[in-house]
Amino acid sequence: MNEFEKQRAQLPESPFEPVRKKDSVWRTYRWPLIGTLLLILALLAFFVPLPYYLEMPGSSEDIRQVMRVNQKNDEASGSYDFVTVAVKQATFSDIVYAWVTPFTDIYSEKEMTGGSSSEEFFRINQFYMETSQNTAKYQGLKTAGKDTEMEFLGVYVMQVAEDSTFKGVLNIADTVTAVNDKTFKSSKELIEYVGSQKIGDKVSVTYTEDGQTKTAEGKIIKLVNGKNGIGISLIDRTEVKSDVPIEFATAGIGGPSAGMMFSLSIYTQVADPDLRQGRHIAGTGTINHDGTVGDIGGVDKKVVAADRAGAEIFFAPDNPVTEEVKKNNPNAKSNYDEAVETAKKIKTKMKIVPVKTLQDAIDYLKKN
Repeated sequence: MNEFEKQRAQLPESPFEPVRKKDSVWRTYRWPLIGTLLLILALLAFFVPLPYYLEMPGSSEDIRQVMRVNQKNDEASGSYDFVTVAVKQATFSDIVYAWVTPFTDIYSEKEMTGGSSSEEFFRINQFYMETSQNTAKYQGLKTAGKDTEMEFLGVYVMQVAEDSTFKGVLNIADTVTAVNDKTFKSSKELIEYVGSQKIGDKVSVTYTEDGQTKTAEGKIIKLVNGKNGIGISLIDRTEVKSDVPIEFATAGIGGPSAGMMFSLSIYTQVADPDLRQGRHIAGTGTINHDGTVGDIGGVDKKVVAADRAGAEIFFAPDNPVTEEVKKNNPNAKSNYDEAVETAKKIKTKMKIVPVKTLQDAIDYLKKN
């Protein structure tokens, strides 16, 4: 130690010696706090539902898994598939996924459910499926030359408009059986009769609720489509009578869009077991009492789902776009045109076949 260092060592300790500051609370806990915040945001993004729904390609299901005709299994080669659209309530992460994923659409809760609760929405789609199955039984058996009869029991109430005078009186699943004591043979007849009444006219509706027959009074109103009515959405409630038993097991699957394929499968098993000729055939479309095939939603997603399942043929409804629809949506396309457009986009080898009736599908399979 030199002389300078010795002298410095002998100096008294300064009262102003700097003291190191203690770390702040933020500096100590910032990473745990950041980690917790990120975890909360991740949970919100992935698990908290938003008032939006996603529609995306679902699955292409072999009809033999859900339907049995004449108490026999369909063991012929090939298959008929009905195709679904997957629907789920969206989280924030789902919304992001939809933005970057083709054939995935976002709908508001009102657009998807029409203002119904999730439970009501599911129930409504079950009614659509029930009616679709009954019409498919009738058309499939009738086209196969079998004796069959469809009895019209009334119409299911699917929804009641806010301005309807029957709001709070009629409820989902009630069955309207008569209007002004007049009964009908179809929902079309009922709608035409109600539509012929004048706005403000008093109207009496007979309906069943939980097995009890009731009557309610109300008035004719102007509907959003400009026509006269009582302000309810409805669908046929029917029952099919035949000597050929047909069983369905479609729990958890809703909607009417499998009707045409159900009819085709029933016809094949009853009248022409070799019609498929080993081919994997998918398709979509509702089935009407007269055998015509009705339009459906989400046909682009169904084409994608059928292609993923390896289908060789896809039947698509081929009905012209009405002037009313064109007025509201000038870019509207028919189901068939949209299916063809989607097939080109995904570069599938699957053949898109237009059908207007059940007979069109049968004739195509016989000739090709």
